[in-house]
Amino acid sequence: MQKTDRPDKFANPKNKFRRQRPSSSKKKENLQEWPMRLNKYLAHAGIASRREADELIKNGMVTVNGKTITEMGFKVNRNDEVRFGGEVILPEKPVYILLNKPKNYITTTKDERNRKTVMELVKEPAKKYRIFPVGRLDRKTTGVLLLTNDGDLAKKLLHPKYKVEKLYHVVLDRNLKQQDLQKIREGLKLDDGMIYVDDISYIKGASHSEVGVKIHSGRNRIVRRIFEHLGYNVKKLDRVMFAGLTKKGVERGKWRYLTGKEVQYLKML
Repeated sequence: MQKTDRPDKFANPKNKFRRQRPSSSKKKENLQEWPMRLNKYLAHAGIASRREADELIKNGMVTVNGKTITEMGFKVNRNDEVRFGGEVILPEKPVYILLNKPKNYITTTKDERNRKTVMELVKEPAKKYRIFPVGRLDRKTTGVLLLTNDGDLAKKLLHPKYKVEKLYHVVLDRNLKQQDLQKIREGLKLDDGMIYVDDISYIKGASHSEVGVKIHSGRNRIVRRIFEHLGYNVKKLDRVMFAGLTKKGVERGKWRYLTGKEVQYLKML
């Protein structure tokens, strides 16, 4: 499987400290000891040495959960958001994984009812990195799902203003009438407001019970609700594209790392 490139250097307004590549010995240190001293966290992220990290902290250049930290010896927990120069940093390299999600898996990191989660399908990288799903696919929906530990990119891909496109293959319980297809194309008023698709069409070479829907809305179960609103039941729902990423070459239930070009594309959206 192909691993992603190392992250770019962080910009430093004073240009005093340079991002440093952690030594192999540092990589082997146990990162599971939480809470962790903030200067150690910065050192593991390759921002600076621990002594230099103390200077960064002292000068108010580091924030934790949105609050500027100047206290020496301050400790952070595993799920805290640490930023330097406005960028989220992690004591591990950012990773990006594309999963072809099968049915009957919950899109969450854990489930209180002990149902199967997508994390069980990415056990290998999940042991090394604090990855999480970007958005949700309901239990019955299959297809492209991105997992990462890059919080900034995840927020960007989910934010409505970026209008990230998703493409779904929908199989209905009966043929979709032409007038209903046109209603969807023109926009529908649902209980939580109007919804517009970017495109909708019948699947070429298939019956009219199969349609393709391109949409950028991230509202809960929105594709299913569109058709249910018109009296159709969705038998199968497969996301074949998310933010330009497809499941091509990835079998159901399998995953791969994104290529460097794919990561760069996502960051340029």
